[in-house]
Amino acid sequence: MNSCNFWELLRSRYNELTRSGRRVADYLTQHAEEAQYLSISSLARECGVAEATIFRFCRSLGFDGYNEMKISLAQANAIPTAGNNKLEPGTDTATLCTHASAVALEAINGTRTVLDPDAIDRAATLLQRARQVFCFGQGGSQILANDIWARFATISTKFHTAGDSHMQTIAASLMVPEDVVLFVSYSGATRDMMETLRIVKENSAKVILLTHYADAPGTALADVVLLCGAKESPLDGGSVAAKIAVLFVAEVLVLRFTLDNQELTTIARERTSRALAPKLL
Repeated sequence: MNSCNFWELLRSRYNELTRSGRRVADYLTQHAEEAQYLSISSLARECGVAEATIFRFCRSLGFDGYNEMKISLAQANAIPTAGNNKLEPGTDTATLCTHASAVALEAINGTRTVLDPDAIDRAATLLQRARQVFCFGQGGSQILANDIWARFATISTKFHTAGDSHMQTIAASLMVPEDVVLFVSYSGATRDMMETLRIVKENSAKVILLTHYADAPGTALADVVLLCGAKESPLDGGSVAAKIAVLFVAEVLVLRFTLDNQELTTIARERTSRALAPKLL
């Protein structure tokens, strides 16, 4: 990774950039805070250039790729400046509570704005008709996928999960057209996810993708895309705000599914509650 301050680097290389490269540089300068949250597809669209241009721009600055450039940009944005409202080490705990509350509410409200009710309905229909439903993710997203699976597991045994990308690939290879994958990926752009989803689609199974980016590569392989609205800085991967946003979407999906299957839900939850009762003190 290039250790030079991003803005110093951009100023020193600006005159060496192509015309389209300068267009990208100008956009980053004018929209520094927003740009660190954009996918490569989104940045290309905002700049009116091709994704390949963005990649060449990153390489011309000495970065290996887009993610490395975005991390450097985020680091430059994180440097305290006079008058900014970033949290400082001496911030009192009451202010931290207020800040955390605001971040959580922003994640929920942002997700409510971008979440399409019709997409929820289509996803719920796929779940109802499925022979089996597999809840997948990688890294921190796998933990969220497990949470989603646990919610549905109190209703039906057709919901499953898998521990890592290798097991997910194995499960995908054995799927049939009546199966559904609910994949959680904030970026919607990881190699393991794309590999798994390609195998899923080769077997004609359905895909529900829960992601932040409507133009992420994974959306091209999804039958239904569910969007979460929380912004996550490259320096804050796995943020609580992103988790809250994902689980908000999941909760809406669970509510839709349970209300559309009230008899099944009532019977299943009575049985699971009765089974768990002896485990409580």
